[in-house]
Amino acid sequence: MSAESPVRSASASPPGSRSSSPINAHDTLTLRALISTKEAAVIIGKGGKNVADLLEQTGVRAGISGVTPGVYERVLTVGGSVEAVAKAYNLIISQLVSSSSSLDVAVSSRGGRGSPNRRKAQEMERELAPQPSIRLLICHNLMDTIIGRKGAKIKAIQDALGARMVPSNNVLPQSTERIVEVQGTLASISRAIEEIGKCLLEDWERGQDTVLFHPGVGDATSGSKRSANGYSAATHKSKTRRSPPANLHTQNISIPSDMVGCIIGRSGSKITETRRLSGSKISIASASHDDRSQRITISGTLEANQKALSLIHNQLERAAEVK
Repeated sequence: MSAESPVRSASASPPGSRSSSPINAHDTLTLRALISTKEAAVIIGKGGKNVADLLEQTGVRAGISGVTPGVYERVLTVGGSVEAVAKAYNLIISQLVSSSSSLDVAVSSRGGRGSPNRRKAQEMERELAPQPSIRLLICHNLMDTIIGRKGAKIKAIQDALGARMVPSNNVLPQSTERIVEVQGTLASISRAIEEIGKCLLEDWERGQDTVLFHPGVGDATSGSKRSANGYSAATHKSKTRRSPPANLHTQNISIPSDMVGCIIGRSGSKITETRRLSGSKISIASASHDDRSQRITISGTLEANQKALSLIHNQLERAAEVK
């Protein structure tokens, strides 16, 4: 399947790639989700039929990142109006639920009709099965927009819609994105996604310069270990990388203003160490570009910049755990 085709899987962007904002100039929402390779196959369908039907029914743009050997997660990207994106995710989750139910029926059929006790046990299993859910990828800087002051907004959404929203505490490796898992019925998840989309549109400027997450990048470049919650916690070896000026790349990320101190360290000790270990040039804007976030500029080779990003994100994660 060709990259960026609306009816095909979109190839993964280069590691460390950035998104200018979660919307475009026409106020169109782009919402990403982390899915398994099996879920990707269901969403695409035989010969791309399922995703083609999805586009026809909703009018969204959609794509799935390419396969990385040894990595069992991919990224689903859906773009369109808030209502269309919510409808698309509703149809996608419905497909996944139907696929799972079809598998249960097939297994049951192979085992014969069974006794009444067997059928009762199967009914109980279905009742106890996990509710449908989707793992959305949200820029760290936009999480406050969804959660609200002391969790007021996320609680209001959950109480009103009946969906459960579980935000992760840590950013994903070499990115500025975090997971928000939305659980509930198909209808409640769809309504929750619509509310999340509205929140993102209202505060879209905070999503500028998002460093997108790419499954497997942390594993491949940082010797990371897979954790129980489905993403990686990277470990690093200290090694200075010096690169020729011709190969320099520059990228900007934004972090909460109250987290700048943990990146700089006492008397600049942490940022000095990060520069030494990564080989990248790292600078922090003297003033925040808004009231809540501050921009960090990283310059070096792609490999050095990825190392710097990993070190910075580890520092943010440790600081968040202390809080």
